Formats: sequence, structure tokens, C-alpha cells
Amino acid sequence: MPYLDNLSYETHFIFQNGHISTIYAGIIQKMNEPAYQRMRIDLPDGDFLLVDYLMQDPKKAIILCHGLEGDSRKNYNNSCANYFLEKGYSVFAWNNRSCGGEMNLRPQLYHHASIKDLEEVINHVSAEGIDEIYLVGFSLGGDQILNLLGRNKELNTVKAAVAISAPFQLKSSAEKIQGGINKIYLSRFIRKIKAKIHHKAQQFPDLVSLESTRNIKSFEDVVNRFIVPIHGDFSDLKDYYNKASPIYSIDGIKIPVLVINAFDDPILGTEDHPIEMAKQHDYLFLETPQHGGHCAFPLKISKHPYSVVRAYQFFREIGI
Repeated sequence: MPYLDNLSYETHFIFQNGHISTIYAGIIQKMNEPAYQRMRIDLPDGDFLLVDYLMQDPKKAIILCHGLEGDSRKNYNNSCANYFLEKGYSVFAWNNRSCGGEMNLRPQLYHHASIKDLEEVINHVSAEGIDEIYLVGFSLGGDQILNLLGRNKELNTVKAAVAISAPFQLKSSAEKIQGGINKIYLSRFIRKIKAKIHHKAQQFPDLVSLESTRNIKSFEDVVNRFIVPIHGDFSDLKDYYNKASPIYSIDGIKIPVLVINAFDDPILGTEDHPIEMAKQHDYLFLETPQHGGHCAFPLKISKHPYSVVRAYQFFREIGI
């Protein structure tokens, strides 16, 4: 308890393959984005965040956290936003630095433990008078939520959260994505991140060398050559894994959180389904469907994925 093994998720047989589910939900299926307005949040360090939002309920909202090299208008975000808008919630979909279509001002980009930026978004939404906030995060966004809630005990307006396809142990995930056909996902991430690091080398030639952008082939290369030296939060790769992996911070979680991680996820590693740990946790609920892929979970009878429908059910079930 609270490991949830009585699952209701059913999908079409064609989606009983993690790669097919992932590619269908991420590339083939198109989800319309809401009619957002956009705000700019200025940060204490002189940088900024871009947040897309749509107000409905003046007291109740969800904040959406996108995945690695995603943005506020990715398919999974759009589906979640539309579903919760149908249920009457206000929606705030924030972009990590550099991910909203405009390059950020500071040398730093973002990472799995960029919790201060997420906290700034939460504080901004709270300042709008919304006192019932729910968090939904996908992949890296799920890790940001888990790390924030595990380390910050004073977010009184956040009532519950859901993390979808969230790597608990980043070293395990990095090893998984570098093997076999899974490399297709890695190459896509690396191409995008490498271009941004190259941009930072042009912005800040005294801090980031163009040479450091060459031959980046793995997630470890990104951490060693850019995140560690530029972000200043980590001493080396091992320190990054220890501080950015949610498995090391979740003991501090004191509000209900649901994590949905499929066993056929091509990006999650062998340590990303910690069933025994969940059984000992008072607030972390873990669901591990056999199928679902990465940020996918297509249903037979709904345009919305199981993960989004389940997130809404979870918020209702906890009785807040």
C-alpha cells in the first residue's frame, strides 16, 4: 500500500507494444491545443518562463509540466489540458527555459531537478487567487514534480499530483535509452539539446565552448559537458544522478501523488518501477500497467489517454 495492482487500463491489441504506443501518441495522433493566452514570468535571476494558460474556475487549476525537449503544446499536454478544461478546471501549461519557442537569457537551460522554476510557476498561480492546485507532469516534468514535493514542505496550495512515465532512477533510464531500438528516442533528444548547447556557446563563449558541443552522443555527455559545469548544482555525473533522481527525494512527499509507469515503456529502466518502495510509502501511489509506452497509454474508446483520465479520477478519489 499504496501500490495499485488492480488496473482497469485496456487498450487495442496493436498498442500492446511500447514503441507503437509511444510513436502513435507522440507523432501520429494530433491533439488540438487549447485557445491559450500566454504570460511571461520574470525570474529572480533575470531570466524568464513562458506559461500558456486558460482561466475557467477562479479557485481550481492544474499545472502541466512537459517532458525533456517538449513544450507546453505537445500532444500529451494538449490532451490533458483539453480533458481538464472539459471538467471545468483552469489550466496553466508552463515551459522550461528555452522550450517555449524563445531562447532564455541565462546560460542555464533546465534539468530533472529544476524545481525552483516550477515553484515560481506555482507561486504565480497561487498569487492569482487559486488555492486548489493540482500538478500533472510527463517524463522529466513528472520528475520535477516528485523532486519538488519531496524537498519542499510548504506548498500549501498544491493538493495532489500525478507523474506519468517518470524515471525514478535516471541512471537506469539513461542505460535503457542507449540500447537497441531505444536509441531512436535518444537521438531525437540529443539533436535538439545539442542545438541549444550550440546556441549557448554563441551566447556565452566565455562559459560554453563550441568544442563541448561536438560528439555529444549520450545523455551522460549532456550532463558532463553542459549541465554540471554550467548549472552549478552538481559536482559530477554521479552527483547529478543522486540529486536529480526522484528515488532519493520521495521520502519527503506528504501529499497524495500517483505515478503511472508502464512496463513496456522504451525509456524507463529496470529501476523505474519501485513496487516494494511504493508499498511502504504513505502518499506515493504507483500503477505499473503492462502496456502504455512512454507518455502514451491510448485507450480503445477515448481520444484521451488512460493516464489523463486516470489523473482526473485520482484527484476525485482522494476526496479534496
